[in-house]
Amino acid sequence: MASINSFWILSLALLLLLASPLLQVAKCQSGSDGAVEKTEEPSDIGIVGDDAQDYGDETFSSAPGIDTISVFPKNSARLVTAGEETELLVGVKNNGDSSLNVVAIRASVHLPFDHRMLVQNLTTQVFNNGSVPASSQATFPYLFAVSKFLQPGTFDLVGSIIYEVEESPYQSTFFNGTIEVVESGGFLSIESVFLVTLGVALLVLLGLWIHGQIQNLSKKTKRAPKVEVGTRNIDASTDEWLEGTAYAQSQSSKSKKKK
Repeated sequence: MASINSFWILSLALLLLLASPLLQVAKCQSGSDGAVEKTEEPSDIGIVGDDAQDYGDETFSSAPGIDTISVFPKNSARLVTAGEETELLVGVKNNGDSSLNVVAIRASVHLPFDHRMLVQNLTTQVFNNGSVPASSQATFPYLFAVSKFLQPGTFDLVGSIIYEVEESPYQSTFFNGTIEVVESGGFLSIESVFLVTLGVALLVLLGLWIHGQIQNLSKKTKRAPKVEVGTRNIDASTDEWLEGTAYAQSQSSKSKKKK
């Protein structure tokens, strides 16, 4: 019965561990709108134009001859602190025949094992003067902040840059990879505490199981019957079946000599 209870306790703990990311997705989605509104304020690195066209969630194809690249400055590990701004530099190289105009940069956070599971839509940064002439390149900084309620762990970041070539909208993906979200100002996160507690519980259950096996083995050893093997002295001279033999005569002569 004790082993059955331990099995159900372990199963419940693993179920909670697997369900925690999905619960965190719903929690972050509910609080993502407020985070986006807060980070869309004008800053020194991006000018938000009042007359800029809002493309919303519409997607476009990429223009030929346009190459993009992205770099996390002084952050090669791609560590993103929840609730704090992270800088990402986006490079655009125009190999086309016409100049392009960068309109906006946007990004979103997804679960790593399924991009259809959206965790959070990040801020859309709009540019008013993002012209890149033909056969030239330019760099555009992008600031984003994930929700402070986002559970620490590994997530996928998908970033896109929207631009116009001859007044036609295009879009290129400049980043599609993993980031590591860490908790702000805390050494131990809720997830790490949970995992440590789960590990300790598993070790305790394993220790109890081993202790029980040792006790069962010791009880079986004590219950085993003891077989005593001994010898008994046989006086050969008194055995009737030895009478008349050479051995009986020799024993009789020896006893006479002793007398």
